[in-house]
Amino acid sequence: MQLEEREKLEQDIQGLCKRGDLAGAVERALEGYGQEIMRLMASVLHDYERSRDAFSLFSENLLRGLSGFRWESSFRTWAYRLARNACYQVMHAPAGREQPVTMSKLPDAEIKPRSETRPWQRTSVKERFRALRESLEPQERMLLLLRVDQRLSWEEVARVMSEGEEPLTDSALKRKAAALRQQFQRIKTHLRSLAQEEGLIAEEDSSTHA
Repeated sequence: MQLEEREKLEQDIQGLCKRGDLAGAVERALEGYGQEIMRLMASVLHDYERSRDAFSLFSENLLRGLSGFRWESSFRTWAYRLARNACYQVMHAPAGREQPVTMSKLPDAEIKPRSETRPWQRTSVKERFRALRESLEPQERMLLLLRVDQRLSWEEVARVMSEGEEPLTDSALKRKAAALRQQFQRIKTHLRSLAQEEGLIAEEDSSTHA
């Protein structure tokens, strides 16, 4: 999505909220951001059904919490935080959660179960790098996805990855962002080492593939 499109989408959602049309705002949000959020969940959870369950939970929380959203960040940043929390809730929830009515809003297009091909059977170098990323812990994958794939700023990443419901102070936000940047560098170093072990890059190659 281009920057202009995203700005228009943010304006549309906020305008609907100001008019009191929360259901319309949620529908517009799912229409605009649903695909990228579902892809994020699929990448983090590695399970098609659990990703659908997480998206349903995200949709419920979106509708329930939108009236209290204070617009201290972009809607997209807040939505990613809800998505992150939904992923973690599903990861720690017992199996068999009943599917809510919001399942009808799931963006089915282009979202397919992942291949069961083992990482070492993938011939494409790009696929092999992706397999290395998928070997990371869910929180590490989330950090990479937010920063590299979705190109959130470090402040936005810090907001998404923060714990608790209270907004962060400016100083706390900066500390969180700095800590996440350090973690990001450690993840990149780890991935580079794995890539060297797999023969994907030469040991003297210092380029980044995260």
